[in-house]
Amino acid sequence: MRGKFIVFDGPDGSGKSTQFARLLAMLRERDIPVCEVREPGGTRVGERIRQILLDPVHSEMSLRCEMMLYMASRAQLVEERIRPALARGEIVLADRYVSSTLAYQGAAGGLPIDEIMAVAHAACRDAWPDLVVIFDVDEATAASRLSPLLDRMEAKGAEFHRKVRQGYLDQAKRDPARHAVLDARRDSDAVTVNLLNELRRRFG
Repeated sequence: MRGKFIVFDGPDGSGKSTQFARLLAMLRERDIPVCEVREPGGTRVGERIRQILLDPVHSEMSLRCEMMLYMASRAQLVEERIRPALARGEIVLADRYVSSTLAYQGAAGGLPIDEIMAVAHAACRDAWPDLVVIFDVDEATAASRLSPLLDRMEAKGAEFHRKVRQGYLDQAKRDPARHAVLDARRDSDAVTVNLLNELRRRFG
């Protein structure tokens, strides 16, 4: 797995962050060099952009502006952290990446996929993941796991979250060689076992 770029992604409430933390701990326990990044953020510039994106005062922000801000944060992350880490032969673990933009602003928000990908190619250049692990979960299960999620789902609506989930699954169908879909409805230990099995199958 050395020198590999692996993205964890999926709908809110999928448990991906739990699995991310577990794999990160396992790698570090084995003294395997790993670079951990999150989106949006992960750099000084990216954290400033994150503040803008998450500040409710900017409720008038257009979907296209939102998408471009995510990509701007991503461009800085690629140049400052991801590409240098890969050049050093480290594993890069990312909590979200372009796959999130395709699901949220694309499939659910309605921005054209080709428009998103055009900006993504400019932002990411050659920094594309070797594997995107999608933690798949239905809306009801996701909502039951985290009480704040109930408010977000109520605000966005169940149909929005259904489209997000389908957006992730559609990405996996379009490019199965680069994507793995794991059933995240199961308990976290079972998901971890499936994750490790998938990584062994892909990378040995």
